[in-house]
Amino acid sequence: MSDKPSVLFVCVHNAGRSQMAAGWLRHLAGDAVEVRSAGSAPAESVNPAVVQAMREVGIDIADQTPRILEYATAESSDIIVTMGCGDACPVFPGKRYEDWKLDDPAGRGVDAVRPIRDEIRDRVQQLIADLPSTV
Repeated sequence: MSDKPSVLFVCVHNAGRSQMAAGWLRHLAGDAVEVRSAGSAPAESVNPAVVQAMREVGIDIADQTPRILEYATAESSDIIVTMGCGDACPVFPGKRYEDWKLDDPAGRGVDAVRPIRDEIRDRVQQLIADLPSTV
């Protein structure tokens, strides 16, 4: 069992918001946090406009693959951040939950994705600030 906190980001397709959040957390917290992401109905691939927007800030998520939300992954995560996954997100007693209301980048170009990316960065920075002092 790891001493570092685990954070699970969940959205419907695991192709946009949750991938950006995971990319930001890996970039900003390094190895101090176990980063996970999943979707209730994963897409085939990460949204190309999301990949491009993240590359603009020096974060490459092109190698990421959308994953299905599995019960065991959610159960073993310390913090679960949902972003519009609806009723598909399991709830476990004793877990910290956050629900981030964010625009969905699906079907949008990079110009529309940038503000979403930047809002996610700000929320991830606040999440890191709220984690134990080991981060």
